[in-house]
Amino acid sequence: MADTYEKWVATSFSTDFRAAAERVEEPLPDLGPHDVLVRNRYAGVNATDVNITAGRYTPGVRPPIDLGAEAVGIVEATGAKVRHLQPGDAVATNTLGGGYRTHHVVRASQAVPIPEASPEALSIMVSGLTASIALEEVGGLSTDETVLVTAAAGGTGQYAVQLAKQAGNHVVGTCGTDAKAALLDDLGCDRPINYRTEDVATVLSDEYPDGVDLVYEGVGGTLFDTCVQALARHGRLLSIGYVSEYRDGPSPVQAPRIYTQLLQKSAAIHGFFLPHFAEHFADHMQRLMKRQQTGTLQVAIDETVFEGLATVPDAVEYLHSGESRGKVVVRFPE
Repeated sequence: MADTYEKWVATSFSTDFRAAAERVEEPLPDLGPHDVLVRNRYAGVNATDVNITAGRYTPGVRPPIDLGAEAVGIVEATGAKVRHLQPGDAVATNTLGGGYRTHHVVRASQAVPIPEASPEALSIMVSGLTASIALEEVGGLSTDETVLVTAAAGGTGQYAVQLAKQAGNHVVGTCGTDAKAALLDDLGCDRPINYRTEDVATVLSDEYPDGVDLVYEGVGGTLFDTCVQALARHGRLLSIGYVSEYRDGPSPVQAPRIYTQLLQKSAAIHGFFLPHFAEHFADHMQRLMKRQQTGTLQVAIDETVFEGLATVPDAVEYLHSGESRGKVVVRFPE
């Protein structure tokens, strides 16, 4: 077993991941009695990685800060008091700074056992959990409703489309290419909207004049405004992110306050941040993994290969290019 490991850290705060990040090598930390040492096999790439390099998740903390979030890997060693895990077990982890590194020392309670260390399990760990918990625990996912998913062919949108459809709803999904629209067709989306060739607001007003009951929204900006306008009476909007404004920050707007639109429809907007719902992780993870293993849940992994720790900045920039289809993953050699 190696004595050192490599990782990416932010040495300055910036939404330019490549400019902020530096690859470093450090000694492996000592293993506490309740810890496990995990060799990462796959790390998930997220739009919010640029929020981490900007220090938005670590207020008051100065650089360097560790980068990445979710990963799956193999347990290499366990602390003296760890009983439920042993070397060779596959686990998933989701800790701030725990993704973009070759090895990770983490509390055993934060390492979730999985059948195998695969890209699919990695995708479910954050992207799948976000969709499942947000829709069911916060959004009141029901049946026979119209559900709108923005960035629907992305890492988490793909899950929201399938879960909403399998619950018995009519699903509308926005995307930016014909290839992504084809993926949405494959996932069961009833009405893909390519926003580069169709106007989203026009499609919603013309084809859904009674409005949309539930929105799973992660783009922000003017698309968020369009979604609010499209809400039906008693409609609910889940705001899970605002990727369009991560790099430059939220833009100021000159508009009537949001309650003028919500009150007239008895509508609601709910913010959703996955770490606030840790009590639901195990249940939803188990159900999603079972669906994936039985073939009732497709997990789209982007086909672009990013191999090795050195490719992390390339992977982050690729995700922000808008060209990805499904979950973007960095693979580490065995």
